[in-house]
Amino acid sequence: MTSRLDTLTSWSADWAGLRVAVLGLSVTGFSVADTLAELGADVLVVTESASEEYARLLPVIGARLHEGALDGVPPALVAFAPEVVIASPGFVPQHPVVSWARETGVALWGDIELAWRVRDKVVRDDGTPADWVFVTGTNGKTTTTRLAASMMLAGGLRAAPCGNIGVPVLDAVRDPAGFDVLVVELSSHQLWYLGLQAGPDPVSPHAAVCLNLAGDHLQWHGSFERYRAAKSHVYDNTRVACVYNKADAATMRMVEDADVVEGARAIGFDLGAPGPSDLGVIDGILVDRAFLADRRTSALELTTVAELAEHGLAAPHIVANILAASALARALDVPAQAVHDALVDFRLDPHRIEVVAVADGITWVDDSKATNPHAAASSLAAYPGAIWVVGGLLKGVDIGDLVAARGERVKAAVVLGVDRTEVVAAFGRHAPDVPVFEVDHDETEDVMARVVELAAEAADEGDVVLLAPATASFDQFASYTDRGERFATAVRNWIGKGNGDQHGTAPSAGRRA
Repeated sequence: MTSRLDTLTSWSADWAGLRVAVLGLSVTGFSVADTLAELGADVLVVTESASEEYARLLPVIGARLHEGALDGVPPALVAFAPEVVIASPGFVPQHPVVSWARETGVALWGDIELAWRVRDKVVRDDGTPADWVFVTGTNGKTTTTRLAASMMLAGGLRAAPCGNIGVPVLDAVRDPAGFDVLVVELSSHQLWYLGLQAGPDPVSPHAAVCLNLAGDHLQWHGSFERYRAAKSHVYDNTRVACVYNKADAATMRMVEDADVVEGARAIGFDLGAPGPSDLGVIDGILVDRAFLADRRTSALELTTVAELAEHGLAAPHIVANILAASALARALDVPAQAVHDALVDFRLDPHRIEVVAVADGITWVDDSKATNPHAAASSLAAYPGAIWVVGGLLKGVDIGDLVAARGERVKAAVVLGVDRTEVVAAFGRHAPDVPVFEVDHDETEDVMARVVELAAEAADEGDVVLLAPATASFDQFASYTDRGERFATAVRNWIGKGNGDQHGTAPSAGRRA
C-alpha cells in the first residue's frame, strides 16, 4: 500500500494538514517552515532558541513554535505526533530528538529532500524543473559553487548558487523568476540527512563533485569513516557526470562505489596533463578532454594560468576548483568560451587567500577561511616560505600531520588561540628549527594587533605573512569572517602608524616555544 509520504513528490501534491515538526530555526529552518506553511501543512517548529524576528514571523505564516531545552524529547513534540521530522543541518545524528524520530519510525528528512520533492513549483519553458548540480568537499565548496554558477550564467543559463553557500535551496526553488540550474553547495551534515531518503523519487543531480576529502567535522559525525560515508552521498543517482579529484583517491573511490543512473560518466580533474574524460593543465593551459567528440586526440582550451594570475586566481587549489567548476559547467553544455569569459570577471570571496596589503615589501594575506588543516595546506602550498599565522579551535583534529608536512618550509610561525599549546607542541616535534611565537593574549580586541606586531618583526622585505589558521574561529572570534576582518584591520593599523621600518628583527616579546 502506498503511504501518503510516497505521494508527496510535487508542489501540487496534497500536503494539506500533514503534521511536520521542523527542528531548528536558523535561515534553513525558517525556509522549511515557510515552505510547508505555504503548502498547507500543520507545522510545529522546535528549537532551543529563536531570534525575535523569526519568532514574530512564525505565527504570521501559520506555524507554531516550541522554544525550550532539547536535551530530551519535548512532551509537546510527542503530543504533536509528527508524520515527518525535518531537521536543520546542525542537528547531530545522536541528538535526542533525531534519535527519537528514527527509533519511533517517524520519517526523517533534511531540507534538501523537501526541496527536491517540491522542485516543480516553478518550471522551465518546456515544463520541467531546473536541473540540480551538487558541490561538496572538505574545502573549496563555496568557491567552486560560485565559479560553476558564473560559468553557467556566462553560457546563457539561468543559474542560482544555493544551499550551504547561504541561500536555502527552498528559497531558490520558490523564486518566481525560475532557473535552468541550481548549483547546490552541500555540507556533510546535509548529505548525512540526504542519505536517509527512502522515497519513490530520490534526489538525482545532473552532475556532482566531491572536491577533496580530509578530516573535518569529526565531532559531528563521530568518526572519519562516517564523515566519508556522508560525503559519498553527493554522487547518489547522478545522471550525467560524476566529477572527482584525480589527486585525491578517496573521491575516485566514492565514484567507483556510487549508485548512479546508467550512462553517467566519471570525469576527473587535477593539475596534471589530462587523459580522455579529464580536465587538467598542459604547459600552463587549462584544457578540457572530457566534453568534446574527439577527446582521445584533442583538447579544448579554457584559459591559462597566466590569465588567472592577473585576477588573483592562480593559486594551485584555486586552479583545481576552476577545473572542477568547468567540468560541471561543461556537463551542461556550457561553451568553452563562456567558461573563459566567466573567469575574466570572477573574484574570490573575502578571506580566501585575499591580499589585504602590501607595504615595505611585505605581503599580508588573509585566508581566514582555512578553517581546517587541509585548507591551510593548500594556502601554504601557494605561499611557501611564509610567516604562518596559525591556531584557534581545533575541533578534535590533530594538526600534527600538517605541521609535519608543511611546518619546516615556513619562515616562522605565530600561534594564537585556545588550542595553541597543541600547535606549539606539534612544531616542537616536527619542525623544531622553525621560530615559533605564541600570542598569549586572550582578549579578542588585543589578539590580532599582537599577531601583526610579531609577524612584522619576523618578516623581511619580500616575505609573505599568511593567516591560514587551520582551525575554527569560535574560541576568540565570532566567525572566520570576524577573524579575517580583525587581521586586516590590525595590518592596516600597523601600516598606518608608520611601522614599516620595524620589521626584520627578532620579536621582542611573545614566547618562543
